[in-house]
Amino acid sequence: MQQHELRRIKMFNRRAAILGGAKLAMMTMLAGRLYYLQVVQSERFHTLAEENRINLRLLAPPRGRIFDRTGHPVAHNKQNYRLILVPEQGGDIARTLDSLAAIIPLDDRERSRILDDIGRRRRFLPVTIREHLSWSQVSRIEVNAPDLPGVSIDVGQVRQYPFGAAFAHVIGYVAAVSETELTGDPVLELPDFRIGKNGVEKTHDLALRGRAGNLQVEVNAHGRVIRELARNEGQPGDDVTLTIDAGIQEFAATRLGAESASAAVLDVGSGEVLAIASTPSFDPNAFNQGLTHRQWSELVNNPRAPLINKAISGQYPPGSVFKLVVALAALESGIAGPSHRVWCAGHVELGIRRFHCWKRGGHGHLAMTDAIAQSCDVYFYDLALKLGADRIAATAALLGFGRSLEFDLPGERAGLVPTPDWKLATYDRPWQKGETLNVGIGQGHLLTTPLQLAVMTARLVNGGRAIGPYLTRAVGRDPSAAAPEQAPAHSLGVSDWSLRVVREGMAKAVNGPRGTAHGARIEQPAMAMGGKTGTSQVKRITKAERDAGIVKNEDRAWKDRDHALFVGYAPVHQPRYAVAVVVEHGGGGSKVAAPMARDILIEAQRRGSPGGGIPTGALGRNAPEDA
Repeated sequence: MQQHELRRIKMFNRRAAILGGAKLAMMTMLAGRLYYLQVVQSERFHTLAEENRINLRLLAPPRGRIFDRTGHPVAHNKQNYRLILVPEQGGDIARTLDSLAAIIPLDDRERSRILDDIGRRRRFLPVTIREHLSWSQVSRIEVNAPDLPGVSIDVGQVRQYPFGAAFAHVIGYVAAVSETELTGDPVLELPDFRIGKNGVEKTHDLALRGRAGNLQVEVNAHGRVIRELARNEGQPGDDVTLTIDAGIQEFAATRLGAESASAAVLDVGSGEVLAIASTPSFDPNAFNQGLTHRQWSELVNNPRAPLINKAISGQYPPGSVFKLVVALAALESGIAGPSHRVWCAGHVELGIRRFHCWKRGGHGHLAMTDAIAQSCDVYFYDLALKLGADRIAATAALLGFGRSLEFDLPGERAGLVPTPDWKLATYDRPWQKGETLNVGIGQGHLLTTPLQLAVMTARLVNGGRAIGPYLTRAVGRDPSAAAPEQAPAHSLGVSDWSLRVVREGMAKAVNGPRGTAHGARIEQPAMAMGGKTGTSQVKRITKAERDAGIVKNEDRAWKDRDHALFVGYAPVHQPRYAVAVVVEHGGGGSKVAAPMARDILIEAQRRGSPGGGIPTGALGRNAPEDA
C-alpha cells in the first residue's frame, strides 16, 4: 500500500513538474512577447496609435495675386463667408431650415439638395448650405444664432476679379479640378481647390498655386474632430505683374462696346502689351460661383462668341491693311519707289476676269503714298503682279504674319500667308495670278490675328526692330518694382527709307484731306496719329449683284457684312503706341474701326504708361534717290 502511494506521489510530482515547466515556458514566452511589443516595437505602435488619434489634413494655400503694370490688383482673393450646418447639432433639421429661410431665401431645390447631402454623409460632418454670403446676411445669421442650432459661419477664400468682363480674356478664371487634370498631387483633390482654366491664370498656374499647408486635428474612433493641434498655412502663390495698363484695358473694352470686336495696344519700342480686349466678354467671377446650365448655354450658343479671345484666336482677312506689307515689299525689292504711278480706272482686267477697285469711278493717277492714303486697290493689284506671291509672303513673315508670336496667353493662332507651294500641298492645284491680286489687297486665303496686325504696325513705325509682344513683366516680385530689362530687339534688315515712305502713307491716310481715315483723325497736333483702314469681304459679290447695285453693309444680314479693320500709331512724329482694331461684320474700317482706334490711342497718350517708346531722332532719316 505504501509502495502504491509512493508511486502515486512520484507520478503527481512528475506531472506537476511538467505542468510547472510548461507554465514557466509559457510565461517566459509571454514575457518575451510583451518585452518585444512594449520595448522593441514601442516606437512603431506609438506611431500607429498617434495616427489613429491625429488626423493630418492638407490646407489649400492662398493663390497668388495678379497686378497690372501700375500695381492695381486685377485678380486677388477675398473672404468667402460660407453657411454650414452640422446635422447632429441641428436637432429638428426641417425646423432649423424653416427658421433659416426667414433670414435668407431657400427655394425647394436648395432644401432638397441640403437634405440629400445630410442623408449621404455622417451626421457630425458639416454640410454647406450657402456660399458667398454678403456681410449683411452674415450679420443677420449671427444675430439669430440662438434660433439656429448647428448653423455656423465658416470663413474661406474665393478668387475675385475686380475689373470683371474687361479683363476676362486676359486673366481667365479658376475653377474646380476635373478628373482629367488630376496628376496625383493630393492638393488637387481638395474639394475647394481651384486651378487656372484660361488666360494668365492658366499660363502661370503652377507659380500662382503656392505650396499646400497642413492641419493636425485630434479625432476619436469615429473620426469626429476633438480639437485642433497644429496648423501650417503653407506658402502663398507667387504674385504676377503684367504689362497691361488697367485703365487702357478697361477703356478699350468699353469703347468696343457690344460689337463682336477686338483690340490690341502695344508699346512700339518694347513690345509690351498695354491692352488686349475682346468683346463681347463674360464675367469671370461667375465661374467661381458655378454657372447654371442656362448661363453656360447662353455663353456657348452666342453667335458673337464671348468665350473666345478674338485678339489672339480670331483669324480674319486683313483687307486693305495688308497693302502696307505689299508697299514695303515693293520698296525693298526695288520693284517700285514712292514716285511709281498707276492709273486707276476703277478696275483691271486679268484674262476674262475683271478685278474691281472699291471706288467705282477709280482714283485716276496715284503715286505710292497717295495710293496708301486712299487705299487704291488697282495700284496694289499692279504691285502684287510685279512682286509675285512669294516675295509678298516673305515680307509678311518678316512683319510677324503666318506664324505664332509665342505670346504668353493660351489659344494664340498663327494665321495663314498663302504661297504657290502651300496651295499645291494643300489643294493639289496650281496657283493662279488672280490669287496674287487677291493677296495684294489682303483677301483670298490670307488670314491674320489682331495681335499680328498690331505687331506689324509696331515694327513698321519703330525703325524696323523685330519686337515681340509679351504680357508678363514679373513673377514673384513686388508689383511696384521696376520692370526687368528686356534684350533689345534685332533689326529686320529693312531700310529706314522704305519705312519712312510707308509711314508717310499712313500719316496721309489719317491726316490728308483725301485719306480714308481723315474723318477719324486726332485734332490735337501733339497726339496726331497715322494709320491704315481695312475692309475685308466676308461674302463674295457676284457680277449680277454688282450690276444690280451692291447692297449696303447695314442692309445685309449681320453674318454677311464686311469686317472693319484699322491699324494705327501715335504720336505720328515720334511713335510710341501701336493699335489694331477688328470689328467682325462691322462694315467699313473708316467708319467703325478707325474711330475706336483713335479714341484708344488718345486714352493711351493721355495716361502715358511708362514704356520703351522710340528715341527722339530714331526716325525720319534722309531718303535715298527714288527707286
